[in-house]
Amino acid sequence: MIKTILFLVVSAFLTHLIPFSDFFRNLDTTIHEFGHAVVTLLLSGNVMKIELFANHSGVTYSQVTSRWSLIPIALAGYTTASLFALFLFKQRSRGRQRLGLQVMTVIAIVSLVFFVRNEFGVMWLLGFVILNVLMLAFMPKWLMDLYYLLLAFLTLEESVFGPFSLILYTWDDPAKAGDATNLSLATPIPAIGWALIFTLFALWCAVRAIGHFLGGKKPSSRPQRYQTQYDE
Repeated sequence: MIKTILFLVVSAFLTHLIPFSDFFRNLDTTIHEFGHAVVTLLLSGNVMKIELFANHSGVTYSQVTSRWSLIPIALAGYTTASLFALFLFKQRSRGRQRLGLQVMTVIAIVSLVFFVRNEFGVMWLLGFVILNVLMLAFMPKWLMDLYYLLLAFLTLEESVFGPFSLILYTWDDPAKAGDATNLSLATPIPAIGWALIFTLFALWCAVRAIGHFLGGKKPSSRPQRYQTQYDE
């Protein structure tokens, strides 16, 4: 766990040195809000709109018929983001960066068509989709792999530092801790408790993601050929 935290701190420092890296940090926000939207729809709720902002924050406006459905919806944001970061590293370890980029692009397109309505969110998604398509269609594999790795690490960092920031928010004002506040209103667990749960889950996913990264890429499995020699 300590090694993972140190790895994330170093990664965050290095990625901040890369020009325009902040642009891609909204990918984690998009996944977070997409998780809220999907669970809302699965529970027969209505997603009115999603807004994405330049400061890497976002909000999902929805309507639900049951008070208890607020719990899985509020849980979905941070858990989806953490699991998605793990998914990206798992795909890389299997040499499936193209699949990872394609999944990101599909989520961005679905969010753009059905959910996101504010100007910044629409423009960001359009730019992200276009850039992904260019990477998938025209760029050499080595450049696409570097691009994928940048997105994977930025998503991993945000998926951990996001819920960690909730701990600070709840310490300052529990009523302004987003999903943790919503969960505290629907359950006996206080907001800081939910912030800790989100952070621990994010760290668990990060430990596994870093394990996939340090473990390297697994060679693609191919059917083995056997040769038999018969003596006459």
